Amino acid sequence: MSINYISLGDVKIGTYIIIENEPCRVVEITKAKTGKHGSAKAHVVAIGLFTGNKRTLTAPVDQRVEQPIIEKKVAQVIADLGNSYQLMDMESYETFEVQKPNDPELLSKIAPGKEVEYWEVMGQRIIVRMRG
Repeated sequence: MSINYISLGDVKIGTYIIIENEPCRVVEITKAKTGKHGSAKAHVVAIGLFTGNKRTLTAPVDQRVEQPIIEKKVAQVIADLGNSYQLMDMESYETFEVQKPNDPELLSKIAPGKEVEYWEVMGQRIIVRMRG
């Protein structure tokens, strides 16, 4: 699995971290200073990349958290398979299936023959946006 580590104190809104084995995009972060013997804590709210579930993490700011490595790639849509799309990677020409995205606006633009950007994260793939 492709993972980096980052100190929780360095996490910013928009950063991707792994919470409960799911890559999540940080949408809110608050840091609280504690007494003279405690360490500062960070409270992170993030949205799961694959499930859309809201997840929270509270931990000391010096704790290291996992950060997924996101590979951004381009593919052409070959077919609409109902709940998923068949895509062909534009570099390797590998064909594979990807679940349909939850975003209705993005979903309305995807059609066979069109190019999409997809991300490969922790062995899973997700369509992120349309290309050109």
